[in-house]
Amino acid sequence: MSTQIDPTTPPAYEFPPYKSLDNDVLTERIRKVRDAMGPRLLILGHHYQRDSVIELSNLRGDSYKLSATAADNRECEAIVFCGVHFMAETADILANRPERLAERNGRRIPVVLPDLKAGCSLANMANLDQVEDCWRQLGNVIDTGDLTPITYVNSTAALKAFCGRHGGIVCTSANAEKALRWAFERRSRALFFPDQHLGRNTARAMGIPLEQMPVWDPREYALGGNSEEAIGAGRVILWRGHCNIHQMFLPGYVDYFRKKYPGIKIIVHPECPMEVVDRADMSGSTGKILQAAEASPPGTRWAVGTELNMVTRLKRDYPDREVHFLSPMVAICPTMFRITLSRLCWSLENLAADTPVNVVKVNDETAAGALEALKRMLELA
Repeated sequence: MSTQIDPTTPPAYEFPPYKSLDNDVLTERIRKVRDAMGPRLLILGHHYQRDSVIELSNLRGDSYKLSATAADNRECEAIVFCGVHFMAETADILANRPERLAERNGRRIPVVLPDLKAGCSLANMANLDQVEDCWRQLGNVIDTGDLTPITYVNSTAALKAFCGRHGGIVCTSANAEKALRWAFERRSRALFFPDQHLGRNTARAMGIPLEQMPVWDPREYALGGNSEEAIGAGRVILWRGHCNIHQMFLPGYVDYFRKKYPGIKIIVHPECPMEVVDRADMSGSTGKILQAAEASPPGTRWAVGTELNMVTRLKRDYPDREVHFLSPMVAICPTMFRITLSRLCWSLENLAADTPVNVVKVNDETAAGALEALKRMLELA
């Protein structure tokens, strides 16, 4: 296993009683711990979090911004990540990398995930055994010495380590194009996993035709369901994975909003299918979507294709813009939604009592490999 849950002394506070507390009480107790710990505590909140949780975060952002913060912060002594498992892994790797440990005389910063079941369906669509099998099979058809693995940050630490060992890189939706260009400066082909849509949309915007982007299906026994000719012609080999939330946005929804609201601007996340991105005015990371809303003049109409919590927050924060959710369906990240005020309060009070719970720790060997790929990502900014 690439991730360990640190063995700790029994928690001072068990979780069940927290479930009966109302939100006002929980909020007050969370603020009390946050105020007492001050800059020694860093609460990170992803944009997809529910309002009641993200409002108590010290910093909110997308995967890239939060990763960079974990890499740069020298004040905090503990991180509580209101996100999902792969984010906590990344924070642990960056916050406890060798040079930072040396600065702190070997003292680790615990990274706490309030609910260990807060995973990611996209990250679960590729595991190390599958990717290593893919790499071996590709080696029978093409020269893997001329192939750069690129993993989306929505992946396990083990896959980030695989990229580190094979001269590859991690990317986010904010810097996927930079990562692909970085890869092509070194080798002529790339293996992009686990999100096929981000890989396809990014490569296509760079001028790479679809016929040079075969899709590797890990469920297929031979060559991911491809012919040797298709693999041989491939410049970007895509993994058959997707985000369950962004997969829900359909081309017909874009057409509907354009018809109903003439002049509306459509902006979507690049994890959406190609047909949706093609119909949109803009695509970009959660950070880019936020920047677009901020920069737009009052009265601008937007239909936004990303997770519902973020879109609802845009509506609230920019009441002089007209913001619509680009789907008739509710699209809330169910695993991100597992982080509740009760879970956050429980984890913070145990942290303050020096009985930390749900500490996510990546084993040293995996962390070392993943760090190489993550450093390459951070150097692209």
